[in-house]
Amino acid sequence: MSDAPDLLSLWYAGVKAVEGYAAVGTALETRDIPRPDRIVSVGKAAAAMARAAAERWPDAPCLIVTKYRHTEGAPARADIIEAAHPVPDDASLAAGRALIDAVDACAADSHLLMLVSGGASALAEVPVDGLSLDDLRTETEALLASGTPIDEMNAHRTMRSEIKGGKLLARFNGRCVTTLALSDVEGDSLATIGSGIGNAVPDAPFTFAPHIIACNAIARAAVAAASPVAVKTNEETLYANVADLAPQLGEVLRNAAPGLHIFGGEPVVHLPKSPGLGGRNMALGLALAREIAGTEGLRILVAGTDGTDGPTDAAGALIDGDTWQESAAKALARADAYPWLKEHGALVVTGPTGTNVMDLLIAHKA
Repeated sequence: MSDAPDLLSLWYAGVKAVEGYAAVGTALETRDIPRPDRIVSVGKAAAAMARAAAERWPDAPCLIVTKYRHTEGAPARADIIEAAHPVPDDASLAAGRALIDAVDACAADSHLLMLVSGGASALAEVPVDGLSLDDLRTETEALLASGTPIDEMNAHRTMRSEIKGGKLLARFNGRCVTTLALSDVEGDSLATIGSGIGNAVPDAPFTFAPHIIACNAIARAAVAAASPVAVKTNEETLYANVADLAPQLGEVLRNAAPGLHIFGGEPVVHLPKSPGLGGRNMALGLALAREIAGTEGLRILVAGTDGTDGPTDAAGALIDGDTWQESAAKALARADAYPWLKEHGALVVTGPTGTNVMDLLIAHKA
């Protein structure tokens, strides 16, 4: 196994290819984007994306809305609001009002540059009349616990929001809007990324130019390009429930040809009434450990490209045929994978990465 590829290094190669700073910088160099009069950056990668734009246009007012402890590298002159994810908090409401104020402040002939990445749905919100923060939190927690697919979840959020689904930009009275987005959704639809917070309504009375500048496919391609061994699989199919996905994927990988196998997407987890500490990648990793128990020469890394998995400081898990122990069954049932994986040295901890294009699963079969 000494010549086996370093799965974490390959994961980093994928993440680097879609990092927010680099992706925005490349877009500004290769696309005809005029100087903005205002920059608004929202999402988990907001600080990295804003830094690239602010380096080119340091005098443009800049508002950043991002997750707590995701501000590293933010422009010094930017206004920054940190808020909660995946369940909104008071700061999320303050961020929503700040976004409205920023759009309302745009002059008649202005150009607004919107930088959008995953996580925006929880990080900024203005609920419709009659919906309290407690209501919003309760609904969000229920949706998360039920394993609702992200497109359905964001459709629900849009109906309950004054800024999602094009409603924020419907307030814009300027000349043009350019949206640069990192996709964290299946199909890379701007209407779904951040629940459409950077999208425009049809027939908007301004010029609208949207660009998807990074996505899971780009990350997977970078992993494949960096692989020192033959790539046998490169698919974006991680969209099922973890309980269903792990047996299917486990069988595929147990019987797979030698080489590297790459998967992307965003699985979901049904949570028990009183869940423990973990996230979808840790749950999938631990469930796969059970499926491949005893299999020699097979290692699997599964981690979120944003560097965080659920409400934890971990990105995911790195497991092999020796990882599983019967004590892990209770952890899986309680949705409490984090402490078990930590105790057994199988956590992947990277810190915030400056991007968010769903998850990567990288497996090597010797």
